[in-house]
Amino acid sequence: MLFGFVIFAQNTAIPDPNFEQELINLGLDVAPINGFVPTANISGVTNLDVSSKNISNLTGIEAFTNLTILNCALNFLTTLDVSKNTKLNELYVHNNQINTLDVTKLTSLKIFWCYSNKLFNLNVTQNTGLISLVCWDNNLSNLNTSNNPNLNVLVCELNQIASLNVTNNKTLSRFQCGKNQLTSLNISSNTNLNYLSCEQNFLTNLDVTNNKSLQTVYCFGNRISELDFSQNSNLTTLDCSNNQLCKLNVKNGNNNNTNVNFGNNINLNCVVVDNSSNTPTTWMPTGFSNYVTSQSQCSNFVNVDALNNVVTNTAYTLPILTYGAYFSESGGLGTPLFAGDVITTSQTIYIYNTSVCATNESNFRVLIVSEDYYIPKYFTPNNDGKHDFWKVEDFNNTIKTIAIFNRYGKLLKYLPANSNGWNGTFNGKLLETDDYWYAITLKTGETIKGHFALKR
Repeated sequence: MLFGFVIFAQNTAIPDPNFEQELINLGLDVAPINGFVPTANISGVTNLDVSSKNISNLTGIEAFTNLTILNCALNFLTTLDVSKNTKLNELYVHNNQINTLDVTKLTSLKIFWCYSNKLFNLNVTQNTGLISLVCWDNNLSNLNTSNNPNLNVLVCELNQIASLNVTNNKTLSRFQCGKNQLTSLNISSNTNLNYLSCEQNFLTNLDVTNNKSLQTVYCFGNRISELDFSQNSNLTTLDCSNNQLCKLNVKNGNNNNTNVNFGNNINLNCVVVDNSSNTPTTWMPTGFSNYVTSQSQCSNFVNVDALNNVVTNTAYTLPILTYGAYFSESGGLGTPLFAGDVITTSQTIYIYNTSVCATNESNFRVLIVSEDYYIPKYFTPNNDGKHDFWKVEDFNNTIKTIAIFNRYGKLLKYLPANSNGWNGTFNGKLLETDDYWYAITLKTGETIKGHFALKR
């Protein structure tokens, strides 16, 4: 009886024939398959690779007490007990069907890949030396990496994680958390981050200001309204499509070396870039042309009607607008006004229009006078659409002719009644800023003289 016990203790049970066959192939056992392997043959093994061998039971692995690397990926395992393999530095169990896995005894673990399993929980709080954790495609609802300060790679995509705190993972360089249920993500402490994939979550904002090493960002399929990559001069790949972007700034000095996709952001009316006239043609969506060099220029892409200043000696009726609405104050403030309203007092009226993301505004002056004519005191012929002509308004057809002189009395322009006015030129040349004089002859024979200013 004693002899039989000794023989039994010198062997380790290997119930899975595919596992034993691989041990035979590795020279750790001899044929035929008998369900056992000499313990002495395996206790000193430090590196074991039994991946892709159709193994469904890894019982016997507990006798590999000196293992530092175990690769049992791409098998049919549903359970795995590695509590005796306390020297493990690397553990690869991905592409199995494991639903529970305890690695709390593996305090030397540095690389742990368990993706494409059925794990509901994963406790890595005791694996303080962990540098690579790849656990995507499981059933995880939470993940605590606060005790993994050396973590360099974290891939936890395709789970059900609603909250993830990586503020203690300051050495993190690759972070993939896409296809979860995250509503917020703080990466301000991850200053070494160069690869970020947080796509298809429920994020509403993403601050990458501190992540100056970022090269690749996939954040598509979220609810982000604003992205600013102006501090990320190393950026080479950005996919922020299918969000709710109102603002996108990629003016970081590296546009010519960057691939960008911001498609399906229906409210994004412009993008801030390095050079608005030389943006890479490979950027998506193709054909987008509303590139600017400053966020303030984005309002230019919100349509708003612009009306000329009005001078009249009667009331003025507001016309119908195509783009925008009338207000008595800037910014859509004050009293709302409407097409058909009659204006009886002099005032500035604002036309304000807004989209989901931006606003735009124009204004015009309504001047109500009591005289039969109106003589402007200045004009600014700079082709901005306002005060470009010095024009006398003749309300009751009382003016016969208008003559314009310089300060020395030289005739510069002779205008008939009801002309479009004077544009500030003489013989095709622009005249300088100065005072100029007029002589207006009325149909009654009376002459009105005075001066006005040309301002450039």
